[in-house]
Amino acid sequence: MTKPAPIRIAAAILTRRDTTMLVVRKRGTHAFMQPGGKIEPGEEPAVALCRELAEELGLTVTPDELFHVGRFDAPAANEPGHVVDAEVFSLRTDASIEPRAEIDEAVWIDPASPADLHYAPLTRDHLIRLVAKPA
Repeated sequence: MTKPAPIRIAAAILTRRDTTMLVVRKRGTHAFMQPGGKIEPGEEPAVALCRELAEELGLTVTPDELFHVGRFDAPAANEPGHVVDAEVFSLRTDASIEPRAEIDEAVWIDPASPADLHYAPLTRDHLIRLVAKPA
């Protein structure tokens, strides 16, 4: 049996001046994760993320405003047996965030002491820890 191809996504670590970090939950799911989504064929990851942030949160940004953090993989939260291959970017913003499209809930958490929520593996195992590290 062949292993399924990784799901290529672009994800955002959105933080505010107070160092809280945004996590979102998609409609019909239980796991909180970074905003973002699948990269379309031929699409640059930063462009995909800008598209997803506008669709999901009403946040308009350009690729030049994003800082590339790195590339991470983790089990997919909503597609059992699959792995996400995530290009992760960060952005500090105090802009208003409004859940749209498939986003049911958006929560600002303290990465140093995260709320007791069910987190997607990428968020739980990599990104919360990355943001919580002292400068």
